[in-house]
Amino acid sequence: MGAIHVKLFEIQQSLSAPKDQYNAFGKYKYRSCESILEALKPLLKAMRVTIILSDDMKEIGGRIYVVATATLCDIETGESTSVTAFAREEESKKGMDGSQVTGASSSYARKYALNGLFAIDDNQDSDSTNKGDEPQQKPKPEKPQSKNTPPSQENENLYFRCEQCGNKLAPYINDKGEEIPIRRQVETSKKVCDGKVLCRDCSIKYV
Repeated sequence: MGAIHVKLFEIQQSLSAPKDQYNAFGKYKYRSCESILEALKPLLKAMRVTIILSDDMKEIGGRIYVVATATLCDIETGESTSVTAFAREEESKKGMDGSQVTGASSSYARKYALNGLFAIDDNQDSDSTNKGDEPQQKPKPEKPQSKNTPPSQENENLYFRCEQCGNKLAPYINDKGEEIPIRRQVETSKKVCDGKVLCRDCSIKYV
């Protein structure tokens, strides 16, 4: 392993580049290419290395990409090591002319080239030009219904329990062969059992 990699290791362990920028659309903090370079300069001086950033343009699938390369050079030995990152140019961006679009893509690509070279973890970041949709708010949980609150007919089996034994009320067939639905049981029980909701067996005992 060359001296350049030893120095790179030392820089990776020492570098601290705080997220000092704020994206009002995504509501998160992030670090820019300029922030990384500002944090790097004292370490570059101490390790006697220099960083060189360069851009190239490449067409892929009919779209133009900015190809940024970050190269760390050892001024004592002449050794170097590099990392490359791509950023696709937008065809147009509101409020920007062509040169500004290219500049934004260059800054984005250079940032991720620096991230790769110096092992900076930005997995949860987007870049400062991210104008995506606002994060969706999680729906508030519904308040549980009282167990004796009249529910919709199709869900009534889920809510009514006997206040005496705790069993769920269920439809049953009476002596005349008629099916007695839960709602009817509840209404009858409240009338004959002093407002209580009881199952068939408990209501018979109660009366």
